[in-house]
Amino acid sequence: MMRRATRADLPAIVALLADDTLGAGREDASLPLNAAYLSAFEAIERDENQFLAVAEQDGALLGCLHLTFLPGISRPGAWRGQVESVRVAAAARGSGLGRRMLEWAAETARARGCTLVQLTTDKTRPEAHRFYENLGYQPTHIGYKLPL
Repeated sequence: MMRRATRADLPAIVALLADDTLGAGREDASLPLNAAYLSAFEAIERDENQFLAVAEQDGALLGCLHLTFLPGISRPGAWRGQVESVRVAAAARGSGLGRRMLEWAAETARARGCTLVQLTTDKTRPEAHRFYENLGYQPTHIGYKLPL
């Protein structure tokens, strides 16, 4: 079900990212893909601390997430798993796929020696907040972003 994304998956991944209200305004799923997506994919692929994952069923790509392994000094030298870009295809929402994807991410992070998994989600997504909290994630911090 979960596997490492390949270059051939990139158009479908970008389409998943673009298929919501926030993504529609910041992603470009037109073909051919913007070269910046390919450059980013290649950088992720070269970095052993990056795992761009897809959920596939019967040959259909139904979900994606990006898992990054972060070393740290705090929590005596703890590694963290950072989860971003979680998307489930509209047709698969409500099927439990999102839960299985996040469970996979936590298990993968644990296997890499991480002591916690963290993620961010937009403030305007209360349904996502409920979803993550139902999985045991706790809203312990306030996040800030500075566009550059």
